[in-house]
Amino acid sequence: MKTLMRAATLGLVLSTAAAAPAALAQATPPAAESMFRATTLNLSAYGETKVAPDMATITLGVMTEGKTAAEAMQANATRMNAVMASLRKAGIPDKDIQTSNLNLNPQYRYQENQPPLLVGYQASNNVTITVNDLKRLGPAVDASVASGANQVHGISFGLQDSTAAENAAREAAVKALAAKADLYARATGHRVSRLVSLSEGGGYAPQPPMPMVAYAAKREAMDAGTSIAGGELKVRIDITGLYELAR
Repeated sequence: MKTLMRAATLGLVLSTAAAAPAALAQATPPAAESMFRATTLNLSAYGETKVAPDMATITLGVMTEGKTAAEAMQANATRMNAVMASLRKAGIPDKDIQTSNLNLNPQYRYQENQPPLLVGYQASNNVTITVNDLKRLGPAVDASVASGANQVHGISFGLQDSTAAENAAREAAVKALAAKADLYARATGHRVSRLVSLSEGGGYAPQPPMPMVAYAAKREAMDAGTSIAGGELKVRIDITGLYELAR
């Protein structure tokens, strides 16, 4: 009887052990099992293209002072109206002129051991303009300064339509990724079998504004004319790809 029980127990252990691999195989998804058996490369690359900008944005401002808040604001409004008129005359349409900042601040004189003394008010008003014809940018700045703008802030260049530049960068990125995959495959004694997946990150982003020192208008500077160069913009596309290799 004992011998019979031992045989039955051994048969149960062997059956359980034999069933384990089958259960494990069923628990593992077919796709995951296939990926585990394959030799793969997970790589990243980028493509970049340079293109001349065809638009720019610039912020111009008027800062005025007065003994009262109303005086400071009135002086500011008068000068800003003249600036807006000069921008329109320079060919900038109303839709491309936007008020971006309006402030009124009290001005104090500080003396030791004395409470602050209110001496007047300072008003500031900024407008951001979009220029879709870069030939108009310099004359627009000159005209606004001549009419009363005494603050010139950041300028940034961009593209009205970045599609063509982005597509050129995409093609360069794919070529760079494929070349990198071929290199790794040869170095490890493999060949590229197929591209399993491809994902994109990044893309065109407008250039951040370049700081410009605020200045008061000077006749001799305006007579010379403001020369502004847009240079080139870099459009970059980042991609990641998963390749399957074969012997």
